[in-house]
Amino acid sequence: MNHSEENQMEKGYIHIYTGDGKGKTTAAFGLAVRALCAGKSVFIGQFVKSMKYNETRMVEKFDRISIEQFGNGCMLTREATEADIRAAHEGLTKCRDVLLSGEYAVVILDELTIALFLGLLELDDALQLLRSKRPETEVVITGRYAPQELIDIADLVTEMREVKHYYKQGVLSRDGIDR
Repeated sequence: MNHSEENQMEKGYIHIYTGDGKGKTTAAFGLAVRALCAGKSVFIGQFVKSMKYNETRMVEKFDRISIEQFGNGCMLTREATEADIRAAHEGLTKCRDVLLSGEYAVVILDELTIALFLGLLELDDALQLLRSKRPETEVVITGRYAPQELIDIADLVTEMREVKHYYKQGVLSRDGIDR
């Protein structure tokens, strides 16, 4: 391994998976599996989520992974409450502690952009969080509506665009495929 390959392995990059297409969280969890299989440790903080989806069962299958949810029920049909804001802020504090600890090689901030979009968190706080990360920690951010300021500091941005989706044909979320 030459010196530049060594340096690339040591630096942790910031990824963003955004857009209106399906698969942002799934892509992040896929990266988590890849990291776990390589012997790395993974922390996943899920903003605005409180349901136990099938992917959260990864903690039963792998060591070196922690998943915490910082949500307060479905927000699709209601306004944000103080409890929602408090959960998001507690999540941001927890994620800051994780990013500073050096305990995890990969940190996934699932639906962080949605927490920003809904006004649960301030963009400046999220930017400060990312700037405070340890240089070797890989960070993955998911969610629609990624603000330009986040995109600007990211090293890798993937926009998932919906071209066609079976939900529009009335197919509900399927166990093991969509949830």
